[in-house]
Amino acid sequence: MIVKIAWKNIWFKPLNTILSIILLASSVAIITLLILLQQQFEEQFSDNANDIDLVLGAQGSPLQLVLSSVYQVDTPTGNINYDSAKVWMKHPFIEKAIPLAFGDNYLGYKIVGTTPDYLIKFGAKVAKGRVFQKTMEVVIGSTIAEKLNLRLGDHFQGTHGDAKEGEVHEEFEYKVVGIASPTGKVIDNLILSNIESVWAIHDEHTHEEENSSEEGHHEEEIHTNDEAHIHSDECNHNHSGQSNKEITSVLLKFRNKMAIMTWPRMIGQNTKMQVVSPAIEINRLFTMFGIGLSTLVYLAYGIMLISGISIFIALYNRLKERKYEFALLRLQGATRFQMFSLVLLESMFLCIVGYFLGTIIGRFALKVLSGASEEEFKIRFNSLDVILEKELLLFLMVLLLGIVSAILPAIKAFRINISKTLANG
Repeated sequence: MIVKIAWKNIWFKPLNTILSIILLASSVAIITLLILLQQQFEEQFSDNANDIDLVLGAQGSPLQLVLSSVYQVDTPTGNINYDSAKVWMKHPFIEKAIPLAFGDNYLGYKIVGTTPDYLIKFGAKVAKGRVFQKTMEVVIGSTIAEKLNLRLGDHFQGTHGDAKEGEVHEEFEYKVVGIASPTGKVIDNLILSNIESVWAIHDEHTHEEENSSEEGHHEEEIHTNDEAHIHSDECNHNHSGQSNKEITSVLLKFRNKMAIMTWPRMIGQNTKMQVVSPAIEINRLFTMFGIGLSTLVYLAYGIMLISGISIFIALYNRLKERKYEFALLRLQGATRFQMFSLVLLESMFLCIVGYFLGTIIGRFALKVLSGASEEEFKIRFNSLDVILEKELLLFLMVLLLGIVSAILPAIKAFRINISKTLANG
């Protein structure tokens, strides 16, 4: 009976009730969104960096190198000579080295030249078809297969660079020979080929540019000196040979973990390359990211405090207006404890409704954010994920807020003087 009366009482003044619920739901929504966002963001970044001790690449921003090579969300720092990188890839300290070569995309999805070890690193299997073996054969991620409706045997042409609207390599066609299983990691949004495919396309691209820039001088050089012409041919052959092939970066896993500390300085001092630790760079990113999250959390707690004050004012004012009603309930046999419980239940109902409405709004906001981040950064968030420990703690905090807000009005209801109240009524 008390529960039914409490539920009806909170809707006696619907505008006040709705205001209190909206304030509380807003704070819960922000905190829920941040809990889910931070947890999944950190999990995805950690999962994608598993089994990568260092990243070898061109000199530049260490964070940029990690973001582009491990997470595929930034522009690479440049290219490195493949033979120079191979010296370090074959070092006795190295357990596994996975080379990566970037350059093209298809409808905004990166085409990455690599080895089958890249699939193994992410725990991806070829669900349909087989692994790429020949030049221009590709394995596509599960998300790409779903969104672009690509099937085994389909052909497509890559676009130069990272932009969808770049120059299309019309003379080269990729063939889909495999579709990877879903992993929830960055590989789901990648198109994988062997490195020779990237070299084949970009050697041709570079050769055409060199031909167009040297067209005006070529004939003169031929007639000037036959010996120089022969020497030039030999140089051009060497330039297009294996020794001058380039890749973007290498993902390294070490046998000897002590080398992780010494290699960054050693390679930085003796080569034109750099090696960086994904763990260190991502910790830096989380630190910067955490400052913004903390600010939003403080804002959410501020809104929650305001909603608690709103609940307190609503209950206190309502108690003044309903003294006669409480006195009549006492006359009909209600105990002091039931009066105390009635006010407390009204506050609890407001908080419970606000909490669940807030969690729904927070998850809806994450779904919207996930759509935007997947389009821009190829990162997907699960709005239905439940982080039980943190969300339960949030629920208990909301209930505590309800108790604190209602305690003074509840005590006043407990102490109500029946005879005095009815006499004044």
